[in-house]
Parts: sequence; structure tokens; C-alpha cells
Amino acid sequence: MKVIIAEKPDQGKTLASIFQTKKREGYIEILPNELFPKGAYMTWAVGHLFELAPPETYEASWKRWTLDTLPIIPDRFQYEIDRKKAKQFAIIKQLLRKPEVIEIIHAGDAGREGELIIRNIIYMSGVKKPIKRLWISSLTPKAIEQGFRQLLDEKQTRPLYEEAYARTCADWLVGINASRVYTILLKQKGMNDVFSVGRVQTPTLALIVRREKEIEQFRSEPFWEVVATFDVDGKRYEGKWWHENETRTYDRELAEKVSAFCRRKQVEVAEVVCERKTFLPPLLFNLSTLQATANKRFKYSPQKTLDILQKLYQKGYVSYPRSDSQYVTKGEAETFPHILKQLSQKEEYAPYFPLVHESILHNKRYVNEKKVTDHYAIIPTEQVPNLTKLSQDERNIYDLVVRRLIAAHSEEAIFDYTTIVTVVDGRARFISKGKKQIQAGWRDVLMSQDDDVQLLPNVQSGEKGTVYDVYVKEGKTQPPKRYTEGELITLMKTAGKFLDDEQLEKVLAKTEGLGTEATRASIITTLKQRNYIEIKNNQVYVTDKGKVLIDAIGPHLLASPEMTAKWEQRLSEIGEEKASATAFMEQVKKLAAKIVADAVQVANHWSFEGLDTTSIQQKKKTTIGKHVGVCKLCGGSVIDKGSFYGCVNYAKTKCSFTISKTILGKSISQANVKKLLAEGKTSVIKGFKKGENTFNAAVIWNEKEKRISFSFEK
Repeated sequence: MKVIIAEKPDQGKTLASIFQTKKREGYIEILPNELFPKGAYMTWAVGHLFELAPPETYEASWKRWTLDTLPIIPDRFQYEIDRKKAKQFAIIKQLLRKPEVIEIIHAGDAGREGELIIRNIIYMSGVKKPIKRLWISSLTPKAIEQGFRQLLDEKQTRPLYEEAYARTCADWLVGINASRVYTILLKQKGMNDVFSVGRVQTPTLALIVRREKEIEQFRSEPFWEVVATFDVDGKRYEGKWWHENETRTYDRELAEKVSAFCRRKQVEVAEVVCERKTFLPPLLFNLSTLQATANKRFKYSPQKTLDILQKLYQKGYVSYPRSDSQYVTKGEAETFPHILKQLSQKEEYAPYFPLVHESILHNKRYVNEKKVTDHYAIIPTEQVPNLTKLSQDERNIYDLVVRRLIAAHSEEAIFDYTTIVTVVDGRARFISKGKKQIQAGWRDVLMSQDDDVQLLPNVQSGEKGTVYDVYVKEGKTQPPKRYTEGELITLMKTAGKFLDDEQLEKVLAKTEGLGTEATRASIITTLKQRNYIEIKNNQVYVTDKGKVLIDAIGPHLLASPEMTAKWEQRLSEIGEEKASATAFMEQVKKLAAKIVADAVQVANHWSFEGLDTTSIQQKKKTTIGKHVGVCKLCGGSVIDKGSFYGCVNYAKTKCSFTISKTILGKSISQANVKKLLAEGKTSVIKGFKKGENTFNAAVIWNEKEKRISFSFEK
């Protein structure tokens, strides 16, 4: 028999759905079939079951946040089981150790994080049995069956595990040392807060702070434009006074003089330039471009878009969501006519059929094997859903993906762009610009809106007329706009563009920017959770805390996109077996030590002049360590441990009693925790969320099962 390990429960159930099965606790038994003549066990992780051990696991003195203990650099990294997920690991380990199990099928997500999650489980179980790799980019029955028939040898994807493991350890080293040294040094300056520093989050924050400073330092200036309406043989159009290639003047008196000069004067059309431009349909979506589009269209946060996309993927309706490619291979392109035929039968998409291009199989704009790495672009699968059964959010995202595919099979959009130069009384030159849509093409599919540009009449060079009207229009220069969350995703992807030519040469052309497709949304979420940024009306604002940290770090490489760009490049090379993970880690250890030394050296020069640090200096004292009740398992003291309440005896006896401060989206107040520990039950709490449903319930202690549970309202 074989054990198949998926990354998540829903994914495991979907993978098993093409077989006859029996449900068991923590796994599914697949009955004997053509693919598995002796049957198989389908089980799953719940995301990461293991996490890197905290510093004090290696050395007791490393628990203390002092400069004397830095840098923290373990000789060898260790993993610890996530206590909340220990039960599932025990089930997996028991299955792997069964004597009849002769092979393991690694069925994690087809990417480096999927490699890490499942291989860690296998390695930590201590079981050494042959491993095969399921590698698929969609969860349709056809793709699942094909994937099981074409399993890879685990050696083919092992380098991705090496890449993911190196990234995890390296991020831990930089995060632990940088966060501690800046928190300690800033506390000496009166900042009573914890400052989280990370390889990706900190350069991203630095870009946001830079934009904030540009806005703060911007000084608006008034300007004036002279706007005239011309009448040329009954054809009227507007133009702006054009002087030294500018339509603006910062001299009001000059603008008034030009306006007065032009009144009722004769004009001549000096030049007419008409240029026809053809616009090809946009590329297919990768995760970043889809997140940016969904944010612009629906104001969805990048994380929300990824979550919705993940649901659609698990239901088998779209391909792998965390893709960084906007291209497909010929294999995918061959399925498009079948997918589009099904979509044409949907009322929403029927008006766009028949398509101009029945197939794009030979169109290299979309079909390019060389530009498809682990995954191809995000596309709808042949499993087309009943749209009425999707939630509104799912429908919105699915619609974006579908329309992008239809657009790829549509005509180009064609516009005529016209520029007219009109001369008043042989002296004052005016410029008029306009455009005319000749062919809507793919723009009809993507519902693109025309720009607010005037349509110009058909005038010829040399024609004469008069100034019908003229006036002076006053305006003010505008500061740079704050980023939206969607723009921030795009900014992170293209962060290398902010480097100068010399730096770009060093970074190499193949940079990933800040983070990867899979991590950018979580980085923005982390910045929110750390109170470095706030989102108001879909605009990103930096907090005083964020400004203080970036001001303290200054021009250090830690806040530069260059370091992360180089880092991602080297990690990618490890995954391609072009670089050594060991050599990379040695460099990271030196970097961690340098970060500590550099911070200590510059701390004496910190002033934070011009920054409001009051809210950070007056931050309320933490309640961490406060006693809230008696442990239900061992009778020890339950204390506030930050994001959860836990038993003090964990360090001594490994007592696993914990109560999360947030359960199913609801914050559990300290008063309710005390009541639960004293009486076994909280007051009724309203608004717990499970999927798209909400419910009201009291949180209770189930003495029989020794766990937290719910008591529902009658």
C-alpha cells in the first residue's frame, strides 16, 4: 500500500474524490482500484505542522533580549511540532510506519513551500521509505488522475526543498537578530514596543515610508493654463497654449496677457498628425497581476484575492493560484477550445462568441514553454462551475480569470491618436490632443473604459478660422499619490526598478523583486498586524512606528530592495541546483552578525527629529505574564502569553493547555477567559465565523474530551 500526504484537508479530500473511499479519523482509506491495486491511505497536513525552534531551545541564555546574547546563530537548526497540530502528525506517523506501506506519495502544493511542508513531516517521522512526487497545477478529476499516472521521482523536486529550507532558516536568522537588536536599542531611546524586522517586510515598508516622505515634503504650487476654443469653418475644438513644450505657466500675469492677446484673433491650423495604434490583448494572469486587478476593480486586499482564488482552486475551477507565470504550454492551450465552448453556453459570456481566434495554440504571446517554470498562468479549468452556486466574491474573481482568457482570443483594440497645432495671429501656438476608437476588440470583453479625451474634428493643415473663446484656467500641482494595496503588490514585484543601473547590473536580470507570488500578500498583512501601516479607503498609510523603524535602519542594506533581490536570485539558483545552500547560509550568518554590529554602531546618532514618537513612548504596559486562572489539565497557573493564554508548566512538563485570544475570527476577552477557567463556560459570544456562515455560542471546556468546544444558543 501507499500513503499519500496532501498539504491541507480540503486538498486531500479532493485528491481522493476520484476513487471509492472510506472516511477515517485524520485520513481517508482509498479502496483498491486500477491506480492503487492494493488501495492507499490519503492523509494531510494542516499547513506547516513544524516550525523552527525558538532561540532558548538551543541555549537558555538566548531567551533574554539583551545585546550580550546577540548575534544568535545556532550550529544546526531544529524543528518543533506545532502543539495544536500534534494529533494530526501522530496520525500521519502511524500510517507511515504501517508495515504494509511500501511507498509515500508527496502530494503537497507544487511549489517550494509545498516541498518543505510535506518533506518536513516525512523527515520528522523518522520513516525512510521510497518517495514519489505528485505534481499537478489543477485539481480537476482529469488532472488528478493524470498526475497519479505520471508521478515524479522525488529527486526531481528535492532541490526545491533545499531552496525552501534555506529560505526559512535564513529568514529566521535575519528576523531574530534584526528584530531583537532594533527593539533593544529603540527601547533605550524610550520606544516601548517590539519592532519586527524582516528580509522582505522591511524593504517593503521602506518604500512606503519613502512615498510618505515625498508627500509630506511636497509643496503645492499654483499654475495657469490658457485654454482656447477655435472655430475652423464651423468645426470647433479646444487647445492649450503651448510654450517651450509645456502647457502650464507659473506666471499668472503672463497667462492673462496671452489670453487677452488671443481674443477674437485669426488662427491657422499649422500641423495635423494622426497616428493609428494597435493594442494587443493583455497577457494571462499570474497571482500579482490578478491581485492588482481585483484590488482596483473590487477593492479586495491581496490576501483576500488569494484566499478566494485558493477556494476556487480547491473546487477544481481554476489552476494553481500562486503562479508567477503569465504564459502556458501547448498542452494547456490545446484545452482552451473545450473550456471556451463550455463558457460560451453561459449567459454572461455568450455575447463574446463566436471568437475571432478559435485557438491561440501557435500564438507565442501566450504559449511559451520557456517562460513557464513550476506553473503556468492562472486559467479556468475544463471543470466550469454553475455560476449561481458561487459566492459573489468567488464569482467576481472567477469572472476576471475567464474574461482574461476570452480576451486573449479576441481582436486587437485600435485607436487613432490625433495632435493638432493651431497658431493664433502667427505667434501663439496651441496644442490639441484627442483619440478615436476604431475597433474595440478585447476592450469590450474586459469592460475597459475610454479615457476622458476629446474627439477632434477633421481639419487639415493650412485651414483658417478664429478664436471662438479663450480663458485662463488655474490649477495646483498635486503630491504623489499614496499606494493602494494592489499597487503595492505591483511595486513589490518590480522593486528592482528602484535601483540605479550599476546596482541592477549586480542584482542580475532574473530578479523576483520583493518576496514571491506566494508571499507578497502575507507580507502586507504582516505590516498591518505589526502596526507599521494602516489601510484607509484602499490607500496605504504608514504609522509613526513604521517611520521610526525605517528612520533607525536608515540606508542600511536591510531596508534596500537590492538585498532581497539578490537573495531571491540565489535561492532560485539553489532550487535549480546552480548554487550551494551551505555557502548561502554561511553568507547569511555573516550578514546576521553584521546587522547587529551596524545597528549598535549607528544607534548613538539616532535623533528621530521631526517624528511624532509619543504614541510609541507611551505604549501601555503589556499584560504578558498576568495570571488569569487555573489550568484545566494540570492545575498550574494559566497566564497571558501574548497571542494566547497558556499554562506556566509547559517548560517543565510540556503541559499543552492553551486558549487562543482569537477563535474563528472573534476576540476572546480576558474576562471571558477567566470565566471559562473558573466556571467552565464563557458568556454567549456573537459573530463566530466558519466559512461564509456566522453563529453565536458560548466557549466551554469539554471535560470528557479535554478540549475547548462550543455550546450553541437554543
